[in-house]
Amino acid sequence: MIVSLAGGVGAARFLEGLIRVIPEKQLTIIGNVGDDTEVYGLHVSPDLDIVAYTLAGVVDPDKGWGFRGDTFQCRSWLERYDYETWFNIGDKDLATHIYRTEKLRKGIPLSEVTQEIVRRLGLKVRLLPPTDDPVQTYVVTENAIMHFQEYMVKMQTKPRVRGVIFRGGRSAKPAKHVLESISKAKGIVIPPSNPIVSIGAILSVPGIRSGLQHANAKIVGLSPIVGGKTIKGPADKLMRALRIQPSAVGVARFYQDFLDALIIDRVDENLASEIKSLGIKVIVADTVMRTMADKVRLARIVVRELRR
Repeated sequence: MIVSLAGGVGAARFLEGLIRVIPEKQLTIIGNVGDDTEVYGLHVSPDLDIVAYTLAGVVDPDKGWGFRGDTFQCRSWLERYDYETWFNIGDKDLATHIYRTEKLRKGIPLSEVTQEIVRRLGLKVRLLPPTDDPVQTYVVTENAIMHFQEYMVKMQTKPRVRGVIFRGGRSAKPAKHVLESISKAKGIVIPPSNPIVSIGAILSVPGIRSGLQHANAKIVGLSPIVGGKTIKGPADKLMRALRIQPSAVGVARFYQDFLDALIIDRVDENLASEIKSLGIKVIVADTVMRTMADKVRLARIVVRELRR
């Protein structure tokens, strides 16, 4: 079994390739819930849904989230009723959130609800939240403390960041099967996700970082930073704000206590020696995923390294 920690779009695109290299049943994904929020009274799990929709082949390929070909009639009518509609939810997507919210209100844990959504999408992977307890990512800016979704979507990452807080992280308990999956894994992969708010939110749950540190499996990461910038998302901005070098070296240092190998892009080959000095093996490859062939090729590199 291979275990992957995962954020949103970057992780989902890599995992698309991975399920074409290994059987779906052999993959357990621990997905970020720090981005979870309430919209129109509904529990929305953006990163869990991005991963599920992408692997099921129904995601909007241009946006990287939501359903392909979705409509937005509900949003249009909510605007007439003076709702704020900056968090864009399509009509098909709305059905997922209604289903999730109803189940959660009946006392069914998020981990069970998520797996049922995965099953109904026709997938055989196991997709787990790191915890069934509420953990939310907040961004500290110069003038306010705001939920990550407000910073990311509403404010378009414009405010200057002073810090990041994971509310509920310290008191959260790992969801069922999370620590067991890590301890029994034959290989663990950290996809090119935002290390601060995607992987960082997962690591904020007590026991998960320690589980990775003591894992028997090899742990391979992929740098989301290429040439000092992210392909998508504000990882470089957040790393810089937290005084972490926005580079493959900064990523390596953030994961140094558990990472065995890091895959970096060819444009960052000059950073290899510095990363190696941290005790981390470096693999240089083309890491930008533009096509399915790119995703599969990168997944094969990861699987090959995990099996060595």
